[in-house]
Amino acid sequence: MEFIRNSVNWFTGNYILNVSVTAFLTAQVIKIIIELSVHRKKITFSRLTGSGGMPSSHSATVVALATSVYRVRGYDSTDFAIAAILAIIVMYDALNIRRAAGEHAKRINFIMQSLSEVTPETFQRQLKELLGHTPLQVVMGALLGLALGLLM
Repeated sequence: MEFIRNSVNWFTGNYILNVSVTAFLTAQVIKIIIELSVHRKKITFSRLTGSGGMPSSHSATVVALATSVYRVRGYDSTDFAIAAILAIIVMYDALNIRRAAGEHAKRINFIMQSLSEVTPETFQRQLKELLGHTPLQVVMGALLGLALGLLM
């Protein structure tokens, strides 16, 4: 417990919040590194706040939250139960609802580009397609959150 008490003061003053925010920021930075190294894309700082991509920052954040709550409050605490259910809901949403919305946006954008009389400017802008995650992205985000929750 001494380690936990000492680590609280370095960022927000709250250990659980420190771990969760660190997981989110780490996942977002990893996305930029992957974009640069694997996809050979230029640095886009919108990736720091954007959704979608590898690893899932949503999964990393909520699993880090649940793991750090587990470490502080224990497995049988109400706090851990709430954090664990929240993590399950967020990861389910990232895999299903947000991913489906991204697929819809991709198809609508294709239709808009295919019709000669309709341009993306007609609708002001294209729809954002990178909303959800693949199962691998969610799992990798969850593993990142778990690792940071256990190591911090």
